[in-house]
Amino acid sequence: MLIEMSFSDECYEVIGVCMKVHSALGIGFHEVVYKDALEIEFKQLNIPYARECNYQITYEGEFLKHSFTVDFLVFGCVILEIKAVGEFHPDHKKQILNYLKAARVGVGLLINFGESELKFKRAIWSEYL
Repeated sequence: MLIEMSFSDECYEVIGVCMKVHSALGIGFHEVVYKDALEIEFKQLNIPYARECNYQITYEGEFLKHSFTVDFLVFGCVILEIKAVGEFHPDHKKQILNYLKAARVGVGLLINFGESELKFKRAIWSEYL
């Protein structure tokens, strides 16, 4: 199925990088520390990325004065949102889905570095695939 296979190689590679960072740093740091480590890994592995990408939101054909920022856009096609919390909250999934829709990006990864084992969720916005 198209949706199931969309960007699976890219997602697999990003999750692998996150696992490496989690293994090296463990739990207990703020999100920014994990983002800094991920940025080093992306550079070393020549993975194309942009950090803290800003997107404008439109309403009724007009840009709103406030925007939103995603943690990373990786490979130009995967939004990567980093958390460092005890466990995912349902609002985290809503957040990534809203980001996908507003940014018109089809695939997102929600990664939690705050648990003893790295946790991740893959989100798909099929309208943009």
